[in-house]
Amino acid sequence: MNMAMMRLRREDPRVVGSFRLHRRLGAGGMGVVYLGSDRRGQRVALKVIRPDLAEDQEFRSRFAREVSAARRIRGGCTARLVAADLEADRPWFATQYVPGPSLHDKVAEEGPLAASDVAAVGAALSEGLVAVHEAGVVHRDLKPSNILLSPKGPRIIDFGIAWATGASTLTHVGTAVGSPGFLAPEQVRGAAVTPATDVFALGATLAYASMGDSPFGHGSSEVMLYRVVHEEAQLHGVPDALAPLLRACLAKDPEERPSTLQLSLRLKEIAAREAQGGVPEARPPAPRAAEQDRPTGRLTQSYGDRAEQQRTQRRTQPGTPVPRTGGNRTGASRTGGGSAPRPAQRSGTGRPGPRSGTGGRPAPRTNGTGAGGTKGSGSGKRLRPANPRLLRQRLFVFVVVTLFVALAIALAQGCQGPS
Repeated sequence: MNMAMMRLRREDPRVVGSFRLHRRLGAGGMGVVYLGSDRRGQRVALKVIRPDLAEDQEFRSRFAREVSAARRIRGGCTARLVAADLEADRPWFATQYVPGPSLHDKVAEEGPLAASDVAAVGAALSEGLVAVHEAGVVHRDLKPSNILLSPKGPRIIDFGIAWATGASTLTHVGTAVGSPGFLAPEQVRGAAVTPATDVFALGATLAYASMGDSPFGHGSSEVMLYRVVHEEAQLHGVPDALAPLLRACLAKDPEERPSTLQLSLRLKEIAAREAQGGVPEARPPAPRAAEQDRPTGRLTQSYGDRAEQQRTQRRTQPGTPVPRTGGNRTGASRTGGGSAPRPAQRSGTGRPGPRSGTGGRPAPRTNGTGAGGTKGSGSGKRLRPANPRLLRQRLFVFVVVTLFVALAIALAQGCQGPS
């Protein structure tokens, strides 16, 4: 249905029910849609059935189904029903007016939408279809011209051929109801409609929004219906982020299509990712210190090794004297007992130089023979810092022993008496 505003024609009514009509919004196979308002100024989209169809009971029934469907659906993605009169000479009903162009007009005037916009529109429509299907209604004619892009989000309109879940799509034998190119294969075959029928139509609609063209091309109704049933959809212009999901929506078998809830969640993820530039969420960088502590081709140092290395570096900073006894160190580059302090030697891997001349880790401390001789005989072994707790214990023992010795001497002298 073309939703461009036009002036009222001579044959158009000026008042319907309690609504005054201002403009034509469009015309479809069932009737004409007008822009109207009530006494309070509330604007509505008012659909009036065509005069030549008002006497046709089949069209009256179809019109009544649209009103019934609008009353049953509770969701933000559809236009709210305001009023209706099914017994009038020309039955009509009014819904909340939705400002904004149709998806068809938007793409026709400005070209295909960006992947993020297509995903965002699709996510909102999928969520709206969840509410439609929960009411037991299948739209059966979802297409770009039946989707309005309002400032508050897309809205689904025109439930003129909506039907209860499981109903047949045939009005007459061999005649499918709907729009070629957006009908599901089961509608063409005359099989029962299900929520998956709307999923197929939504997939074709989003493909149109991405490419600016129907995924089944152009041609007569017969050609289009044949392609829908027997040929695969052409999605060459669909962005890579959307193509796999839309192809799943356009599966010939309804059981292979995603549900509206699954479709909504997946499209929300795609919309969020594409809005950020189409790149995966950035992970926080690894700490630089961890990279510095992990030499290439070597196992990570243990906590004890790193602590020992740090203590060695603190003790060997330039300007800090290192105690020596004049001996040399086996496997080290330093000879003699020179007095100039030097920083600790490092191997090619960035670790402290070997103490024992073998391996890349510091040699363990021993109480006996060192690398260059016996203890205290020029081994160059560094003095370990004193333990304050151990010093206090030794001082306490020394004081206690001294007191006991002094007391024992005093007692001994007292027992001998004066000579």
